[in-house]
Amino acid sequence: MRWTIRSADQDLTKQIEREARLSPLVACLLVSRGVTTADAAVRFLDPKLDHLHSPYLMKGMREAISRIQQAIGARERILIYGDYDVDGTTAIVILKRAIEILGGTAGFHVPHRVRDGYGMKDDVIERAAAEGVRLVISVDTGIRAFAAAEAARRVGLDLIVTDHHLPETGQLPHALAVLNPNQPDCDYPCKSLCGAGIAFKIAQALLEARDEADARRRLLPSFVKMAAIATIADAVPLVGENRVIAKLGLAGLRDPRNPGLRALMTVAQLADKQRQLSASDVAFRIAPRMNAAGRMDVAQTVIELFEAKEEEQARDLAARLNQLNSDRQQSEQQIVQSLEQRLTEPQFADARCIVLDGEGWHRGVIGIAATRVVERTYRPALVISRENGEGHGSGRSIPAFHLLAALESCHELFTRFGGHSHAVGFSLPCERIDDLRKHLDDYARARLTAEDMIPVLEAESEIELNGITPELIRTVQHMEPFGVGNREPMFISRNLRVLLPPKVLKEKHAKLRLEQTNGKTMRFDAMAWRMAERVVSEGILANDCVDVAFTLDENTHPEFGGIELRICDFRRGEGHMKIAQQAAAH
Repeated sequence: MRWTIRSADQDLTKQIEREARLSPLVACLLVSRGVTTADAAVRFLDPKLDHLHSPYLMKGMREAISRIQQAIGARERILIYGDYDVDGTTAIVILKRAIEILGGTAGFHVPHRVRDGYGMKDDVIERAAAEGVRLVISVDTGIRAFAAAEAARRVGLDLIVTDHHLPETGQLPHALAVLNPNQPDCDYPCKSLCGAGIAFKIAQALLEARDEADARRRLLPSFVKMAAIATIADAVPLVGENRVIAKLGLAGLRDPRNPGLRALMTVAQLADKQRQLSASDVAFRIAPRMNAAGRMDVAQTVIELFEAKEEEQARDLAARLNQLNSDRQQSEQQIVQSLEQRLTEPQFADARCIVLDGEGWHRGVIGIAATRVVERTYRPALVISRENGEGHGSGRSIPAFHLLAALESCHELFTRFGGHSHAVGFSLPCERIDDLRKHLDDYARARLTAEDMIPVLEAESEIELNGITPELIRTVQHMEPFGVGNREPMFISRNLRVLLPPKVLKEKHAKLRLEQTNGKTMRFDAMAWRMAERVVSEGILANDCVDVAFTLDENTHPEFGGIELRICDFRRGEGHMKIAQQAAAH
C-alpha cells in the first residue's frame, strides 16, 4: 500500500479560514475535499433543509408531478415498481407514503432476486394493466428497461421512469417522463442522488405543492430519515445535496417515530437516543438487515416493516430481518472461503480483471463476495453464480477502472447488464463465461498500469501523538457524516513504540498500546480491526517500533473509555533498532 498526504491550496485555505471564521485544520480539511468558498464551507458544516435544490431543476419533474397529481385527484390506481435492495425498497416507502398523504392509493411491486432477477419485466406491466392500474412509476430501476417501457405503451399505461443508474449511450426508454440526473440535457446540480434520493425529490415537490410550510416543518424531516438510510447504504458521494440528506437524516434517526424503524434500530442495537449515530451505523448495522430481505428472501418484508402500525408486528418483522441477515452472513462466509481457495490457482496470479464462477452460489451475496475479492486483490472482480445454464453475476471495481464501460465493450455477451462505474450486475449464458473472462482481462491489461493496482492510503497530515487532543476529535466529528466523497480524516504517526504485547480479540482483531515521547510521553490504545493475522505474521512484539496510519475514535465506555486510534495500516518504523536498544538498556 502506498501512503500519501493530501494537499490543500494554502492561499485558499487561509481565505476560507478567515472568511468563514474556521480553525486552520477545519479550513484545510474542507479545501482538500473540494470546498472553495466560505459559503460552501458553511453549507458543508451546517446543512439545512433550505439547502435542498428545487426538485424542478430535474429534467422531467414537472411532467411527472403533473401526472401524479392527476392520478391522485382522479383516484387512479398507481403502481410503484422498485428494486430489491435498500435503495429500491426505501424509495418505494418514500413515494408510496407521499402519495397516500395526498389522498392517493399506490400499490408496489418488488421483484424476487432469484425468481425474477433485476429490472422491470413485461409480464408485471401487462398484469398491472389488466388489474386496472393506469400509472406506473419506477424507482431505482428502469433506465434500460426498453422492453418493459414498450409493453407499457402497448397496453396503454403511462410510465414514469425514475432511476440513477447510468443510461445506455444515446438511448432512453419510451416514457411519459424520465427522471435521472445522469440523462442527457439534465442540469440538476446533484448528479449522484441515489434512487431513494430521486423519490425524495418527487415527494418534496408533491408535498410542497400542497403546503410548503407544513412540508418543511413537519413532513420532509420525517422523509429525509428514510432517504438518508438509502443514501448511505448505496455508497453515493456524501457531498452537496447528498450530504444535506445524510446529515439531517442521521440527526433525525435519533428520534424514530415509525414503529418499524424503531424496531429495526432496536435489533441493530442502535436504540440509545443519547448516542450520536454515524454513517457507519447505517452502513454496517441498519442497511445489511434491510438488504438481507432482498438477498435471502422477499424484499417486500422491508416495506411491510415500515408500514407496520402495531409495535408487536414491527418487532416480529424486524426479528425476521435480523435472522435473514444472520443467514446471509453464513452464506457469504461459505462463498468467500470458496473464492479464497480459487484465488490461489495460478490463472489468477497475474489477472488484471478477475472473473470467478461457481455452481449454485447464492445470488443474494455474490455482490458482497465480489467486494471481498477486490479488497483482497485490489483488482476489478466479477463473481458469477451458474444456475441451469445461465450465469448471474455481480462486479465491483477499483478507482482506476470503469467497470460498466468494460461490460459495454462486450455487450453482445450478455442477456442483460447495467450499473455504475464501480458496481455492475449482469446475466449471460454459461458457455460465454470463458469469453467474458478473456475479454475483460485483455481490456484491463490495455488500461490498468501496475501503479493503478497498488492501493493508496491518503492521509490528511503527519502528526505527533501529543497533537491528538479532544479538540482534534471535535474537529473531526464536525466533518461527519463520512463516506464516499468525504472520507474520514486519516493521520500518520511515525516511530511509535508498541508498549505491550499485542492482544488478539475474537481471533481476528488486534489491540495495541502505543507510546511516543516527544517533549512528553503520550500513550493511546489502538484497534487493528481484522488485522490480527497480519500483526501475528509480521511478528509485532512489545518494544517494536511502528509507523501507523489511523483514524480517530472515541470509546465511550464509563470505565476505560477515551480517545482510541483505529489503525488503517502499519509498517515497521525506522526507529525500530533504537527503541529495541533503549528497551534492552533498561
